[in-house]
Amino acid sequence: MRHGSIPGAHGRVRPLSLLGDPVLHTRCEDVTDFGPELARLVEDMFATMYAAQGVGLAANQVGEPLRVFVYDCPDDEDVRHLGHVVNPRLLEADGIVLRGPEGCLSLPGLEAGTERHDHAVVEGFTMTGEPITVHGTGFFARCLQHEADHLEGTVYADRVTGWRKRKLTRQVARAAWSREAGPA
Repeated sequence: MRHGSIPGAHGRVRPLSLLGDPVLHTRCEDVTDFGPELARLVEDMFATMYAAQGVGLAANQVGEPLRVFVYDCPDDEDVRHLGHVVNPRLLEADGIVLRGPEGCLSLPGLEAGTERHDHAVVEGFTMTGEPITVHGTGFFARCLQHEADHLEGTVYADRVTGWRKRKLTRQVARAAWSREAGPA
């Protein structure tokens, strides 16, 4: 593989939006321009995801309220899934519901047991406008549901309940990056 074909190799790392930023709690807009600005955004998103050591990243996590996400995520059989989806629609989230550890680059250093289905199907487009359908199982299905949630203005912390929610809320309040932790 030549250097230029590695996603993110020519992108710039953008600052991450952190929990508390309104862009994370607003439904993202459909992409209407499939031109060079979109290609640059996708490239920057890959660069940012890799720099932060994540497995997925939604556009609103870099402050762009657009319906785009990127991923480089294994499934439960360690098969690598690499790509991006523009204007994704979560068509299916089914199978067994599993509670597993889930983290987010917008809540750095934290994770909580979050319920997700073990199978997901997302339909959308590539950055050049070609239709695509992405199927995920296991951990990759979790990733697809997590990123689709971001584009609806939902973070995984919104799905956590009970004592896990209380524990996560306390951890967020103590986190150095948290808006709630510092002076207003």
